[in-house]
Amino acid sequence: MKLTPVIGLEIHVQLKTKSKMFCGCNNSGENLPPNTTVCPVCMGHPGILPVANRQAIEWSVMTSMAINCEIPQISKFDRKSYFYPDLPKGYQISQYDQPIGLKGFLVIDTPAGQKKINITRLHLEEDAAKNFHAADGKNTLVDYNRGGTPLMEIVTEPDLRTAADAKNFMQELRLIMRYLDVSEADMEKGHLRCDANVSLTDQAPANIDLAKLKPKTEVKNINSFRAVEKAIEYEIKRQTELWNQGTPPVTQSTRGWNEDAGITEDQRTKEEASDYRYFPEPDLPPINFSPHAENRINIEKIKAELIELPQAKRKRFIDEFGLAPENSKIITDDKNLANFFEQTISELKGWLISLNETEGTAEEIWETNKSKLTTLTSNWLVNKLLAIIYKDNKNIERCENITPENFAEFITLIYDHKINSAIAQKILDAMYQTGKDPSDILDNENLGSVQSIEDLEKIIDRLIAENPNQVEQYKKGKLTIVQFFIGQVMREIKGQADPQTVNDLIINKLK
Repeated sequence: MKLTPVIGLEIHVQLKTKSKMFCGCNNSGENLPPNTTVCPVCMGHPGILPVANRQAIEWSVMTSMAINCEIPQISKFDRKSYFYPDLPKGYQISQYDQPIGLKGFLVIDTPAGQKKINITRLHLEEDAAKNFHAADGKNTLVDYNRGGTPLMEIVTEPDLRTAADAKNFMQELRLIMRYLDVSEADMEKGHLRCDANVSLTDQAPANIDLAKLKPKTEVKNINSFRAVEKAIEYEIKRQTELWNQGTPPVTQSTRGWNEDAGITEDQRTKEEASDYRYFPEPDLPPINFSPHAENRINIEKIKAELIELPQAKRKRFIDEFGLAPENSKIITDDKNLANFFEQTISELKGWLISLNETEGTAEEIWETNKSKLTTLTSNWLVNKLLAIIYKDNKNIERCENITPENFAEFITLIYDHKINSAIAQKILDAMYQTGKDPSDILDNENLGSVQSIEDLEKIIDRLIAENPNQVEQYKKGKLTIVQFFIGQVMREIKGQADPQTVNDLIINKLK
């Protein structure tokens, strides 16, 4: 039987505002002693009045725009009633039928090409507290520091068909959150959490009628990208076995992912919206996005300030700088690294034009040299500098000794054939350790190439005169003899010259 997985995701993103969603409590309670960042408002004491966090609303609008959602003129908060130890009020302030963002989408790369994943909604709510279950299975401790922190929930349509695509979607979404700087989006710390809704169908993949699907299973407790993939893969396998036995799921259920055992475990029957008894939150007015509303959230201003997002930057780096797609992805997967690359290119462009002012307009000079220079920069950045940084468990932001300015100077030394790759690696290591400029390291450590073409030509002339047999072999068509002469020259000068320059000089002399 041919079965097709139908997968949708419910993703929670914890916002890193200074205060909680509806009160002034410190929003960094995860780093503080348990139950110390709480107040009567987030604990739900009688007579309290919540006040919505304006920054959280603006960030939710900005995120909605980033994932191509429509922003309605009116949005409102609702009470979602349920009872659990981590919910002190006995209800959660959330959004039901009028969320902040509607009908969005995100495009992801898949082995079969790009795929559009539709997004149903983005709504804003307060987070619950955090439970710690004792090893004996009899007691649960609750830390209410997290209760009331701002939380965006992003719900996709059931457009995903593989566990790998679900993982890819989550990674792309995390990247957007970090570019926007609204969340650390660290899954291991719970800043980014995912529930996966999984069902199977025997309908034709190209024409699935969602109304005819068997009841879905929601998988919870997924706290890493690897777990997203593994949990969905397991659930597909489990449900496939049920189908093959003639007993596909008949009720919606909630299962938890057991990372240690590598399985999903039954938790409870899944609730419907009616079980939560939603009604409009009486203590909070609706959010009015109309241009004429008093004290409104200015969505036009937010849209104008929206930065270039990773997918657009990735494409621009390929189109504008001619980067290889894999290098473009690596560089743009870190906003700080992308900024470092662009600043380096800007420095290089200024240097290049200043040295070649007589060779045409600034644009002509740049276009002539751009491809080689940007490729050289990206290769040294991705393959060499990042290797040094990652080995030290750092990132580009924490690499204080190498700046776009001195990295650009380093690239010019290579581009000008003043150093070869072996010497360049030594200089880069020294730059990372000391913070010195590459030219200072070159001079002080006596690592420079032979500075004069005339000096190289004198050495080559002498070696040609000393090796008449090899010259005769070259004249008879044995072109590989050039490598013999390159080796002789490089040995004599201890490798301190650009091999390509030596190669060109030798060929010219032999001809």
